[in-house]
Amino acid sequence: MLDLALLGLLEEGPQHGYELRKRLRAQFGLLANVSFGSIYPTLARLEASGAVETVEGGGSPLPLAPPTGSLSGEWAAMRARRRAGTRGRRSRKVYRITPAGREFFVTGLSDSTTDDARSFSLRLAFARHMEPEARLALLERRRAQLVRHLTEVPSGDDPELDTYARSVAEHTVEGVEQDIDWLDRLIEAERATADVSATPNRRGSRRSA
Repeated sequence: MLDLALLGLLEEGPQHGYELRKRLRAQFGLLANVSFGSIYPTLARLEASGAVETVEGGGSPLPLAPPTGSLSGEWAAMRARRRAGTRGRRSRKVYRITPAGREFFVTGLSDSTTDDARSFSLRLAFARHMEPEARLALLERRRAQLVRHLTEVPSGDDPELDTYARSVAEHTVEGVEQDIDWLDRLIEAERATADVSATPNRRGSRRSA
């Protein structure tokens, strides 16, 4: 899932690791706790597979320190600039998606083998990159999952439930029903968009006739 998230962000433009982590934390609560210890190995794996490549980005030149007036001071300043320059070059390393990575990303978005709440949220966030049919199928699969889940939730009328357990069951049902209503609206909007796209231009048809 982290692979898809990183590729989706890189689809919007080249970025370095720190930017990617900030975007993950800002846009995806499900990945908010991801660490650099997870991001960089994933980027390295994607790079090894040809899905991403690294490039050197631009950066501001380092400011020159004022003369110190002593040879030892000048040597110290030069060493400091050299160390800072090395860090700056590392920080300017950025990643960008490749054509192979873009193909992997789009294919992964439509993959139905890992349909769960976390992967659904991630795929929906990048659904604009999917074909309309795949986008509609994603929404319908998730709706079917929630309908099944609704039948598995204990009923609030179950005599074996105490007040607190009954309250939790009712809250769960309400949440699932709200999610189903939300998905119904999304599905309706997707179908309407598909119908509009498929409808021929009648005015143009009359002119051509």
